Amino acid sequence: MHVVVCVKQVPDTTNVRINPKTNTLMREGVESIVNPFDEYALEEALRLKDAHGAHVTVISMGPPQATAVLREALARGADDAFLVSSRAFGGADTLATSYTLSQAIKKACGGKTPDLVLFGKQAIDGDTAQVGPGVSEFLEVPLVTYVKKITLSKGCGETGVSPMVVHYTVESLMDDGTAVIEGTLPAVMTVVKEAATPRFASLAGWMDAVKAPVTVLDEKAVEANPLWIGLAGSPTKVVTIFPPPTKGGGKQVDARGDASAGARAIKDFLVQKGLVKNG
Repeated sequence: MHVVVCVKQVPDTTNVRINPKTNTLMREGVESIVNPFDEYALEEALRLKDAHGAHVTVISMGPPQATAVLREALARGADDAFLVSSRAFGGADTLATSYTLSQAIKKACGGKTPDLVLFGKQAIDGDTAQVGPGVSEFLEVPLVTYVKKITLSKGCGETGVSPMVVHYTVESLMDDGTAVIEGTLPAVMTVVKEAATPRFASLAGWMDAVKAPVTVLDEKAVEANPLWIGLAGSPTKVVTIFPPPTKGGGKQVDARGDASAGARAIKDFLVQKGLVKNG
């Protein structure tokens, strides 16, 4: 069984700055981290490796420094890593990114679709939750989102004879509870933080990860259509982006030891703003 996990390097959200001229994130001097939701996807893959002997491949699309998140995944137990990196991919929106990743996934898997592709439910920098579903469309395999538990079992195909197929039973978080979804692999799934606590990398794992090769794939390696990648393949454009304005400090009322005085101060403030009537 071959499981691919797509991970993304994102800026630490406490240090986000926006370039006012280009409307892009300023990454220089900003600490980068593994997208937190992708850690849960990786943990699910490693659990499948522990239980079923799955081969786990990690893929990241980004600049050369994104190699760091791939080595962290290798240190935790992934088997091999691919970095999808080229200036030709720059400026890609979620559609172009989905196409590029789907091409890279097939390249990393010898031209075939892997049994399972896992994503975190979304990236904390864009918050679109669109790339996982987009990749499922380009790979033409079913999609299951908001997954918190994956159970696999082997069985016969529809004819009752070989080839064997792998069935999945998934618990998926919904607004009103948990849905149980069944199907057969291959599939693309997005994973939520309720799935499992990510494991730590061991010292031996880090030592191996530092020496492990990370294969770099550019647009030629993934055999990408140049009209479908980067800015050329992005139908959506960012017109402007900005951080929210800093809120004021508010008004403080010292009502220690006198709750009624505090309540009156709040009421007077609301009356002054015209939010409630006096009386």
